[in-house]
Amino acid sequence: MQSTKPYLIRAIHEWCADQGFTPYLAVKVDSTTRVPREFVKDGEIVLNVGLEATHQLLMGNEEITFQARFGGRAFPVVVPIARVAAIYASENGEGMAFEVTETAAGNAVVDGELTDSTPEDTSSAVSPVPARSVPEGTPERLTGRPVLTRVK
Repeated sequence: MQSTKPYLIRAIHEWCADQGFTPYLAVKVDSTTRVPREFVKDGEIVLNVGLEATHQLLMGNEEITFQARFGGRAFPVVVPIARVAAIYASENGEGMAFEVTETAAGNAVVDGELTDSTPEDTSSAVSPVPARSVPEGTPERLTGRPVLTRVK
C-alpha cells in the first residue's frame, strides 16, 4: 500500500500557498539527498519550498525536486520523500512532522560531511532554537523555529 506521506506534504504545501504562508521543509540529509552541503547543520536542513523561492518544483510520490538559489548560486535540489521530517508554515509553525525512514544506500550527513553510517535517531522532527530575550513590557511574539510533534 502507498504511503500517505507524499499526499500530506502536497496538501500542506497547497494549504500554505492558499493562506499566503511560506512552506518550509525540514529534511534529514543523507547521501540520497541532493542539497548544498555547506547549509547542512547536525544532519538536517530546512528548505523554503514556497513558489517564489523555487523553480520547477515537482512534488512526486518518491521525491521532491526543484531548483533554488543558495548564496546567489542556483542549485538543483532532490529530496527523497522518506527523508522529509516536517513541512510547516514559517509564519505560524502550523504543519506536520513525519517519521524519517532510511533510504537505500543512505549515509548520514553531519555538518556537511558524509559519514559511514546513519545516526541512530532519525525519527526526530525539528528541534527548537533558543528564543531571543525580550525586554520587559514588550508584547510576546513567536521567535525561532517551531517545535513540531511527529504524527504517525
